[in-house]
Formats: sequence, structure tokens, C-alpha cells
Amino acid sequence: MTQPLKDQLFNREKVAGVAAEIFAAHDAFDANGFTDAVVARLPDLELKQRISWIATCLRERLPADFPDAVRVLVDALPEPADPTLGDGDFGDFIYASYGEFVAAYGCSSEHLELSLDALRRITTRFSAEYAIRPFLNRFPDETFAALEGWSRDEHYHVRRLCSEGTRPRLPWGQGITTDPLRAVGLLDELHADPTRFVTRSVANHVNDLAKSDPDLVLETLSRWQGEGRQEPRELAFIVRHATRTLIKQGHPAAMELIGIAPGQSIELVDIDMPTAVALGESLNIRVQIRSPHDAEAIVDYAMHSPRADGRIGRKVFKLASTALPPGETVTLTKSVPLRRNMTTRTIRPGKHLLEIIVNGHSHPVREFDVTE
Repeated sequence: MTQPLKDQLFNREKVAGVAAEIFAAHDAFDANGFTDAVVARLPDLELKQRISWIATCLRERLPADFPDAVRVLVDALPEPADPTLGDGDFGDFIYASYGEFVAAYGCSSEHLELSLDALRRITTRFSAEYAIRPFLNRFPDETFAALEGWSRDEHYHVRRLCSEGTRPRLPWGQGITTDPLRAVGLLDELHADPTRFVTRSVANHVNDLAKSDPDLVLETLSRWQGEGRQEPRELAFIVRHATRTLIKQGHPAAMELIGIAPGQSIELVDIDMPTAVALGESLNIRVQIRSPHDAEAIVDYAMHSPRADGRIGRKVFKLASTALPPGETVTLTKSVPLRRNMTTRTIRPGKHLLEIIVNGHSHPVREFDVTE
């Protein structure tokens, strides 16, 4: 049986490992007491609560003076993630607690410079995207000034922090009270970054902005296309990923931006799917589409499902993107798992609806039942 993610990321072995690193940097640190205290409460805590609990336990055992304490943590850090990589080295989640420690106890004018420097160092071991947000709210001018310099840092994790930490809708992140458009200047620099880890964050950030200011997003992306600072294939990735919410909405200008001409005639030939699926199995969809001319098709599907309050919720997912040769019928398939315990949504028994969306145009929904 697979361990829950929270137990893979936070367990006695992980906690004892960082305790040993801290002890090596500061031999007055009670490594065994720290490990025992942290582990004793782990079974009762969810993932983010574990991060906060570790920060609390650090506060109780590190030097009382914050500058001394944070210097111990920085000295105890392992080697940074490989700065030559372009993607894939996310770091070790256990070090999120170090960022939490700095945000909880060092977000003050007295310790601002030291705390921001500590977050820059910590983020090269694990992202400080959550920890930077209290600083953005309390000290926006000073924090944005730091981020402006960090956007050209030699380490790609530091550069990514400038985008990810300022995202208007960072999942599970503290809200930002400053103008979300203030970060556009950072994105102007970062969109030309050579690493996918950074450009993916930029695209996600821009997609956040698209939910409140689509015109600004389309103007910004068009400007980036005109500047030519990013390699064409990577810029195409950024544009497509950054406009995904607008594409799902069928926004005509967003469609044109990714190369889909307005008014393309695409026929939904057929939808084949079962009328009932047992909870725990998968809904198998087969969609056939056709165009009389060369065309590009972005096909999404929307699930209309009962929520806990009895209302029907709608959520859009990607099915496929494909080229359509003139006159040819193209078949697309998708297997949609309907598991009981999904992290993104809850599947409940009852009547559900499936809606197919082709280049932003919705087609009549089909009903199916989810049975016990």
C-alpha cells in the first residue's frame, strides 16, 4: 500500500536528517529532543500543518535571538539544487519549514534584509513561494526591489520564486494585498528565461491574471511575441499554457494568439460513451470531429457533477489538441477516472452531464449515471 504523500515527505527519517544537519552547524541544538517532539504530533497533522509544527519546534530549540537562529538554519542547509538544470529538481519538501520559520518570526522591519536573504538561500533547496507572501504584503516596496534583482539571479530556483511567489492565485497560498499587476515587470524579464521550471511558472502566473484582466494578458503575450527575446518553441508553450483558461472560455483573441483562425468550421461527428459507470471505474469517451478545411482543434470536456450542497458544479478538462486534415474524420479518446477519493474533486453517485467543447464552442451535453 502506497504511503500518503504527507508521510512520504514528513517522517522520522526526514526529521532526523534535518536535525543532524542543524546539530552539525550548531552543537547546542537538541537534535534528539527536536526529532521526538516533531514526530510525536505528525500522525495528527495534515501536510501544511506539519510544516508549521516543525517551524514551531525549531523556534523552541534554536537560539532565542532571531538573527542567530536564522544563521544556524542557513549554515545547516545542504548543497543547493543543481543550478545548471532547466527543470525537474523541485527540492526537498522538508525545507519548506525553514521558509515558514523565517516568515513566522522574521517578517519585521528589524530583520527584513536578513530574512529576505535567508529566503533567497532557502528557495534553492525548496521553494519559498509561500514564505515570501507575508513580506509582499507587509513590505511590498522592499520585497519587490529584492525580487527585481533576483529575477536575474544565477540560480533558476531564485528566478522562479520571483514569478511563483507573486502569483495572484497561488494554490494554497496566502492572498496578496498589493496590486497583482505590479509583478508584470518581473514577468517581462522572466518570460525570456532559458529554463522550463521558470517559464512554466510564468505561464501559470499569466493564466492567473487572465481570470481578472484578459485584455492585459493578451496585450502582454502579444508584446512578448513581438520582442522575440524567447526561443519560438518555448514562447509558444508559454502562450498556450498562459491562455488555457481563456481558450476554455472560447475567447476569440486568445484563439487567434495561439494560431487558431476565427470562424473555423469543425463538425462534431459523434460522441460515444456509456450511459452508466460504477463509482471507482472510468468513463470512456470517444469523440469524432471533422473539418472541410485544414484546421487546428482544441477539444475540452466539461463535467457537470452534483456537489455536496445539491447544486451542479461544472469543471473543464483538456481532452486533446489535434490537426484536422480537410475532410478527414479524426477520432479522440479519453478515459476519465471516477475514483472515490480524488484530490481535485469529489465524485458522487447520481446523474452527471458531459459537455464537449471544440475551440471554445460547446456542444449538447450527454447524460450518464454514476452508480454505487
